[in-house]
Amino acid sequence: MNSWLWELGLSRLGLSRTLANVVFLAAMSSVGLSGVGLSSQANAAQPSGKVRSTHGAWSIICDTPAGATSEQCVMMQNVVAEDRPEMGLSVVVLRTADNKAEILRVLAPLGVLLPNGLGLNVDGKDIGRAYFVRCFQDGCYAEVILEKPLLDTLKTGTSATFIVFQTPEEGIGIPVELKGFADGFAALP
Repeated sequence: MNSWLWELGLSRLGLSRTLANVVFLAAMSSVGLSGVGLSSQANAAQPSGKVRSTHGAWSIICDTPAGATSEQCVMMQNVVAEDRPEMGLSVVVLRTADNKAEILRVLAPLGVLLPNGLGLNVDGKDIGRAYFVRCFQDGCYAEVILEKPLLDTLKTGTSATFIVFQTPEEGIGIPVELKGFADGFAALP
């Protein structure tokens, strides 16, 4: 299988559902895209996350989740397919609490075909696929640990395309700007 997890020696890492939702809601609220892929219940939430800095298309967003003793920050970009406004992604990079790993997490809307996973191309090169690890009412998550080969590819690339599938044959490419990725990653606390 052509998977980010196997091809690049990456492994899956999950965070708590609460943290995932806090990170997602804080980021969506802070960058003004709270309507993309969220239910009305989620839209009603008013998280306190704040944009700390912007690096090209990427924003560093920080919040102190309920029960946490310290602030947690993510680097995030929200994108929507040009020809499919209902098809949006949230691309998030975060450091684990112990600072031993970085995670790339992508939130896709409900309704994507799960067995096909999430494809990734960077500057026209097929990187592989990551598999969805869980779905909640806000969407489905694919996540991998950002190890050096993938991290270097994202830092030096100019554009990425994430591919979600609605049928086994129909992939929808959603472009993600990599300008500012390296600077944003360096600024991520």
